[in-house]
Amino acid sequence: MYKKSLLTTALAIMLVACAQQTAQTPATVNLRILETSDLHANIMDYNYYTGNDDPTIGLARTASLIEAARQSAINAVLVDNGDLLQGSPMGDYMAHTGLQPGQVHPVYKAMNLLDYTVGNIGNHEFNYGLDFLHQSLAGARFPYINANVYCAAATCWDGIKQGQHLFTPYIIKPTPVTDTNGESHTLNIGYIGFVPPQILQWDQQNLRGKVRADSILETAKRLVPEMKAKGADIIIAIPHSGIGSTQNPGDPMAENAVYAITQVPGVNAVLFGHSHSIFPSQRYSALPNVDVNKGLMNGVPAVMPGRWGDNMGQVDFTLSLQDGKWKVLNASAKAVPIYDGIHKKPLVTAETRIHQAVAAEDTGTKAFMERPIGAASADMYSFLAQVQDDPTVQMVANAQIARVKAQLPKSLQSLPVLSASAPFKAGGRHSTTSDADQYIQVPKGVLSYKNAADLYLYPNTMVAVKVTGAELKDWLECSANQFNQIDPQSPKPQQLINDGHPTYNFDIIDGISYRIDVTQPSKFGRDCQLINPEASRIVDLSYQDAAGKRYSGDAFAHQQFIVATNNYRAFGGKFSGTGSSHVVMELPDSNREALVAYITEKSHFNSATGSYDATVDPAADYNWDFKDIKTAVPLDIRFESQNSPKADAFIRLQQHRPMTKLAVNDLGFAEYRIDLTATH
Repeated sequence: MYKKSLLTTALAIMLVACAQQTAQTPATVNLRILETSDLHANIMDYNYYTGNDDPTIGLARTASLIEAARQSAINAVLVDNGDLLQGSPMGDYMAHTGLQPGQVHPVYKAMNLLDYTVGNIGNHEFNYGLDFLHQSLAGARFPYINANVYCAAATCWDGIKQGQHLFTPYIIKPTPVTDTNGESHTLNIGYIGFVPPQILQWDQQNLRGKVRADSILETAKRLVPEMKAKGADIIIAIPHSGIGSTQNPGDPMAENAVYAITQVPGVNAVLFGHSHSIFPSQRYSALPNVDVNKGLMNGVPAVMPGRWGDNMGQVDFTLSLQDGKWKVLNASAKAVPIYDGIHKKPLVTAETRIHQAVAAEDTGTKAFMERPIGAASADMYSFLAQVQDDPTVQMVANAQIARVKAQLPKSLQSLPVLSASAPFKAGGRHSTTSDADQYIQVPKGVLSYKNAADLYLYPNTMVAVKVTGAELKDWLECSANQFNQIDPQSPKPQQLINDGHPTYNFDIIDGISYRIDVTQPSKFGRDCQLINPEASRIVDLSYQDAAGKRYSGDAFAHQQFIVATNNYRAFGGKFSGTGSSHVVMELPDSNREALVAYITEKSHFNSATGSYDATVDPAADYNWDFKDIKTAVPLDIRFESQNSPKADAFIRLQQHRPMTKLAVNDLGFAEYRIDLTATH
């Protein structure tokens, strides 16, 4: 009896001890956050410009990654970072045809199949106007957030009043999760979204007087504590914004503010986009407080999944419930690709249900892109657009000058009309393996709307600015940051192209003549910030009027000009001579519409012969070039272009300076040596 009593007592003590230990053991939850960003209406794995399937892009393929990532996780949620409605022919087709009441935009037909938790608004969502945006969002079966855009009119959509958020600023979503022991919990996940305040400049025609856009950083500092106070266990920031400055992350109106957001207390992860790059990756390994192996920025997991569906973002958390509060024990982030660019093979197949969901719009887009608009007398390829005057940029310049001249008011008709245009598709940004395929490829002969869309990628609108010659020089000095400084005394290989300078910021100004001295340092950085005040790369700058009089030096500096450009550049204010105070004319026409009209005007279809007996001439006028480098040292200056028989033939025939193909790099680019010496 005594022994039985002792055994019973011991057993009871053990059970109490076990119970106490169990009660003290915190629950552990593994949580996965998945992200798409910058899809730009690329739902299909198809290239509408070439008419071929494309395994390097498309939500149809990203969807397979999403499904696989969900199957390998106990708890997973999916978010989108924005820039959905514009950027591909399907996006243009839908904006052209419009949405009927109750009609669902194809991007949402596809996304509604994937069970998104929340979406954020990107800057390109505003490109087609607020009405189209409102109609489109109505088809999404998931909520949208944005915290830094406000109603500026007396009343906006859905009864929103002046000063109120135009969108729901954030949500705190109670999310059922299962811990590692199989027990159920509810995790309150907070989501907050942002967009660059520069939307007011980029889409001024659509947004002026209608909305207000505040600082990303200041809004985050104000609302993240509010979300914590309202019960958010963890907070996921979804800024449509790039990394931004690591030296001055406190700029309140920065376009790119992710580095700063990772320093806001309470933010547990940042799933970002906008820059079309991939983070984490080795190209960012030198940034301070960045761990590209774990995908951490200032200790916070962060991911940016490229563009057009070529990658999926993934953040993995290990959370622990301690004293009633969830604590992050570990976190990591990575971008997962759909295509192996090194070995040139797809990593996933497309989901048939996505194809089926947008089959009608896919057919409509293909027909939309095949409409004939005229004919060209020569090929327009952008394989050399970064190193010499180029037919693809020349064609746009000719069209912009023609349209502005035709519309210019009498008070300004005495001023010379120039054009500023950039090579939008000239090898991407050297960040993903599919960049080597991103070149304009429009062959001579009959041209269709898809060719015009290839030549001018964005739905910008025509704007003209009035500038002085001195301002033009600094405009070009900023563009010249496209090139690295070349050491004329070094025989070692030197890369000519500065990969940190986006090609869309490499403006060519047509109608004047100039050369670029790449042996000099750059005066400005990629965003036109002054870095070397005394530097001067632009030389031999001049303008010749219709009477043959040439202006250079002080005469050029004091001469006034009209520059035809787009709304993004004109209102951006970064380049010298741009900003609202310089704008003298805004046209309702898109730059692409002006291009189509120019091609049609210069072409003539002969109905009797069924062919064109007049065609548009895209030949470059070579108004710019590099300054010859005088040196006794054999220089090895290099640049990259596409590796293909078409590119080989074009470069061989069109090279303005001697060029030699050397090798093919890991990203699939062909590397060339270019002769910039005076002996060529």
